[in-house]
Amino acid sequence: MWDVIISGGGPTGMMLASELRLHGVGVLVLERDTEPSAAVRSLGLHARSIEILDQRGLLDRFLAEGQRYPGVGRFAGIETPPPTDLDTEHGYILGIRQPVTDRLLAERAAELGTEIHRGAEVTGLSHDADGVTVELADGERLRASWLVACDGGRSLVRGLVGIGFPGDAATTEWILGEVEVTSPPGEVVEMAARVRETERGFGIGPAGGGLFRVVVPAASVTDDRSVPPTLDELRTRLRAYAGTDFGAHSPRSLTRFGDATRLADRYRAGRVLLAGDAAHVHPPLGGQGLNLGIHDAFNLGWKLAAAVDGWAPDGLLDSYFAERHPVADDVLALTRAQSELLSNEPGPRAVRRLLTELAGFDDVARFLAERIAGIGIRYDFGEGPDLVGRRLRDIRIADGRLYELMRDGRGLLIDRTGRLALGGWAERVDLVVGHDGLDELPAPAVLLRPDGHMAWLGDDQGALDRHLARWFGAPAR
Repeated sequence: MWDVIISGGGPTGMMLASELRLHGVGVLVLERDTEPSAAVRSLGLHARSIEILDQRGLLDRFLAEGQRYPGVGRFAGIETPPPTDLDTEHGYILGIRQPVTDRLLAERAAELGTEIHRGAEVTGLSHDADGVTVELADGERLRASWLVACDGGRSLVRGLVGIGFPGDAATTEWILGEVEVTSPPGEVVEMAARVRETERGFGIGPAGGGLFRVVVPAASVTDDRSVPPTLDELRTRLRAYAGTDFGAHSPRSLTRFGDATRLADRYRAGRVLLAGDAAHVHPPLGGQGLNLGIHDAFNLGWKLAAAVDGWAPDGLLDSYFAERHPVADDVLALTRAQSELLSNEPGPRAVRRLLTELAGFDDVARFLAERIAGIGIRYDFGEGPDLVGRRLRDIRIADGRLYELMRDGRGLLIDRTGRLALGGWAERVDLVVGHDGLDELPAPAVLLRPDGHMAWLGDDQGALDRHLARWFGAPAR
């Protein structure tokens, strides 16, 4: 019997598997496809995802495979100066193709001891108070204490456990491809700029390695977007918008995106949980989908591990939904707004013109950048200073950095007073004590959850003990 079975071996599933394995949880990942997908459905990572990779010691691997682009993303493609004093050490987008992200996260999960079964299609399940039985297409039945659905927007698991997925069906679809072209690069760039003056959903430009990345509206919304478009379909749509297909040939990747917007009404049914696209889908504008799934996994992993290990305090696992559902709701609203601003209708054009002027103000630019980059999130922990519930940026700690101390996925108490103690929580929380090198700490002492969000600030031992119990359970004897 497994501790946790994860249905779906994409980036959310592999990130979650790694987080669980940091705590010794037995994890099995079931992936329907026999080989990793070559489809490019995501093109980059935002600042908060980059921070998360740094917190787990993975960032160097990703930097070696990607390319840094200044800024943290443009709202609806509006060109504005980057905001000043952004609260992150990573004020850039890391351009990296999804197949590379998938590979790196899968390698990490395997290194930590995750068992990964490819060609294993989940076709049914039953669950009770003690666990979940998963049925596979070949007739095999597997048992686990918990099942997490990371199986995408058309999640079978979500439907089998009866979790609602309200929202709006797709009304627009785009084709995204990476192809070679015969047209001279200068002509391609010039034509792309000309078309985008009126069609903001169109784009074509160099992607490296002799390839060009293309995005163009499809002729209609397909019934099944898992079926990739053909090269002929892409060429036809290019000619419809640009008057030429640029001699597109030799595609490396062709895929579809739609603007369906849906959000699960709960993220848990008994011992079954949802994460990533299984819990939320939205238009691709802003490139937040893959990032949002990684953040779900980062929030859920340590909480589910605590439940498996038996020390989770009441309500800890349910805080996953309480914290992540509002974030997904905000992202859905943000992408919807950007979709409207791509329209050539007079109303949206007027709003876009106004917003372009507003985005020239640094405070507005910072607000939009923080929303897209995921660094402005504040979870509602109840009463407390405004910093409580926010993640702490990477700061200097003596001769090192904060994020270097978070590689094991444990809680962390940083104590500048030298008077505080962890007591029976030392098995779950690490301690840093001292005055030197802690000048950037925003309070005398800070308690961080394993996901880097500040759970408590202050200098009182009694208050600290209450918050340790809230997030890390009863103290060990």
